[in-house]
Amino acid sequence: MPEPTAFDVALFGEAMMLLVADRPGPLEDAQSFHKRTAGAETNVAIGLSRLGLKVGWASRLGTDSMARALLATMKGEGIDCSHVICDPTQRTGFQFKGRVTDGSDPPVEYHRKGSAASQMGPADIDEAWLRSARHLHATGVFAAISETSLQAALKTMDVMRAAGRTISFDTNLRPTLWSSTETMRHWINELASRADWVLPGIEEGLLLTGHDEPEAVARFYRERGAKLVVVKLGAEGAYYDSDEAGTGRVDGFPVKEVIDTVGAGDGFAAGVVSALLEGRSVPEAVRRGAWIGARAVQVLGDTEGLPTRAELEEAGL
Repeated sequence: MPEPTAFDVALFGEAMMLLVADRPGPLEDAQSFHKRTAGAETNVAIGLSRLGLKVGWASRLGTDSMARALLATMKGEGIDCSHVICDPTQRTGFQFKGRVTDGSDPPVEYHRKGSAASQMGPADIDEAWLRSARHLHATGVFAAISETSLQAALKTMDVMRAAGRTISFDTNLRPTLWSSTETMRHWINELASRADWVLPGIEEGLLLTGHDEPEAVARFYRERGAKLVVVKLGAEGAYYDSDEAGTGRVDGFPVKEVIDTVGAGDGFAAGVVSALLEGRSVPEAVRRGAWIGARAVQVLGDTEGLPTRAELEEAGL
C-alpha cells in the first residue's frame, strides 16, 4: 500500500527579504525601498498555495525581524511551515533589486553568503514529512547556496524517487553562487536527471547543454530520463517534449508593459506544476504557465502577480 499523503507539493529553499528600489537608476542612487519577499522556491510555494494546492515549505531562517516577516508571510499564504527552523545564531538572507524601465532584467544584489538557509544539509531532511507530499518541486537555487544544501537537494530528490513520487525541477541558474560554470553545469544536469519534469529557459539550455534550439535542449534532458521537458522562450511562449503529448509549442500571452522580469519563471513553474497535478494535459499546463508568467512581469514584486484560484478560473485556465 502506498503511503498516504498530506500535501500536494513539498519545497526546500531559501526565503529572503527583498528590498526593491522605489525609482529607476543605479542601486546606489536609490533612497527608498519597498519591502517584499523573495526566493525561487518560496515564490513557487506561494503561487501553488494561491491556486488551492496544499503546500509544505522547509527551510532555515534566523530569528531577526526579516525572519519574522518572511515566516508570517508564508504562513499567511496558507503554507505549512512546520519544518522551518528559526536559529538565533544565524542570520536571514536578503537582497536589493533595482528598477528598470526598458523591460530588461533589473540589477540584483544578494546578501545571502553564510545565511541560515545555507547551513541546511541532509540531516535537515525529514524523510517522513517529505514523503507525505505527493510531489517535490526543486530548483537549481537551493542546490547552489552551499555544499551542504547541494547534498540536501540531492537527498530530497532521491527520497522522492524511491517513494515513487513525481519531481519537477526548474534549472534556475545562479552562476555567481557556483565555484565555476563547469561545476554548475555538472550538478544542475545531475539534479535534472533525477526529475520527471524539467523546466529550463532557452538561454539556460544553451549554457547547460550547448544547444540553442529548444528542440535540442528538450531532447538532451529527455535522453537523460525526463518524462516532460518544457523550454521557456520568454515572450514567445514555450516548447514542450513529453511522453504524454509528444512535442509542441504554446504561444506567449501579450504583455502591455514589462515592469519586472524577476519571478516570471517561478510563476511559470507554479502554473505548469499545478495544472499537471490536477490532471490537465501538457499543452493546458504549459498554457497556464505562460499566462501566469506574463502576469508576473507586469508587477513590481516577485509574487504580487501570482493569481488566486478565482482569477485563474475567470481566465478560463
